[in-house]
Amino acid sequence: MKDCINVGLLGAGTVGGGVLQVMERNASDIAKKVGLPVRVLKICDRQLEAMKKEFGDGYEYTAEADDVLTDPRIDIVAELIGREHPAKEFIQKALEQGKNVVTANKDVIAKFGGELLELAQAKGLDLLFEASVCGGIPIISPLKTSMAANKIKSIMGIVNGTTNYMLSKMQDEHLDYDAVLKEAQAKGYAESDPTADVGGLDAARKIVILSSIAFNTRVSLEDVHIEGIEKIEACDIKYAQDMGYVVKLLALAKNGPKYGVSVAVQPTMLPMDHPLASVNGVFNAVFIQGDAIGEAMFLGLGAGRYPTASSVCGDIIETARNILRHSTGRIGCGCFEEKRLCPPDKMHYPTYIRMKVADQPGALAAIAAAFGAQNVSLRNVLQKNRKGDEFAEVVVITHSVPETNLATAVQVLSVLPMVKKVCTVIRVEDRTLD
Repeated sequence: MKDCINVGLLGAGTVGGGVLQVMERNASDIAKKVGLPVRVLKICDRQLEAMKKEFGDGYEYTAEADDVLTDPRIDIVAELIGREHPAKEFIQKALEQGKNVVTANKDVIAKFGGELLELAQAKGLDLLFEASVCGGIPIISPLKTSMAANKIKSIMGIVNGTTNYMLSKMQDEHLDYDAVLKEAQAKGYAESDPTADVGGLDAARKIVILSSIAFNTRVSLEDVHIEGIEKIEACDIKYAQDMGYVVKLLALAKNGPKYGVSVAVQPTMLPMDHPLASVNGVFNAVFIQGDAIGEAMFLGLGAGRYPTASSVCGDIIETARNILRHSTGRIGCGCFEEKRLCPPDKMHYPTYIRMKVADQPGALAAIAAAFGAQNVSLRNVLQKNRKGDEFAEVVVITHSVPETNLATAVQVLSVLPMVKKVCTVIRVEDRTLD
């Protein structure tokens, strides 16, 4: 019989430090919930002296990952260093050494999750990664357990706090993109290089993980259509409001029974009464539709030291319980199907388009004809004229249209002599327009 479950920590930065504090502060309750004490035995970090100064003498410290990965006393390795490499190799070696693994690493799970989960299953070990998506929001475990009986139809998520903060600011304070980005960077919500966030890559990694679990099929990053928020202007958000919508960067995954799976990250207009429309600031939310559960939404802080540490510690506790009861590896990969991807000509959704158009007779008729030639039906048309400007802004919202027809219509519009520029194209999620 073991008298303690030992954890080895790879990385004691923002999240790792939070894990240490939570585990120490709540040690007594955690021991009662597990049935044995659970302690962090060894910490691996390059900043040894800083770590010793911050966390004290109650831990063993090392700068070498192998000192954790090969230590026979350690039952669970918590990988919290981030990025793809060498994190992937550390997780793999830990599993090969017979150690259960907990990670918050979305980069590794999105790209290498399939092979690592297969290795964990072959070894009869746990590889848990709740914190890899939406920080402190429990979403991966519910998909694998309490919603396991469902056929999940769709997932829509606000899964990046940086972009949600920026779009919320643009909406509430009528600021432009550049001003809001600078403010987000100054407050620490955006990195000095914000490309992964504002360009949609961070959200894409997260929807890869969620859709693979929800649809029981392996989805890769190459399968995701990715658009960021860089082209969104304050006027787009204002026009959206005028027409009853808000703009969010959404991660969307749909499991069509006829044409297959579609996965995208795109700026998206939502009706103001949609549950996701009121999720503002740095909050994240995931909205799920299943055949049995109907609709459900999970809301909370998607990042930060303690919310993310909460999920990491939850996975450590779950793994410790499984170790104690000799039941590690109970829930494997789950990607037992090979579902096909939905082709672009079968992807249908309404769209918002904003154009700069010459303010002259016949311009609107020519634009309407260009849409009509591609079988694109218009639901809303809005024209804004500015005094003294020879160009007007024309905004349209289409009915649901195939992606290929829409792309062709936009190409045709771009070369019309009266159209100076097609400025913005934004997906619309509105059931009344289907």
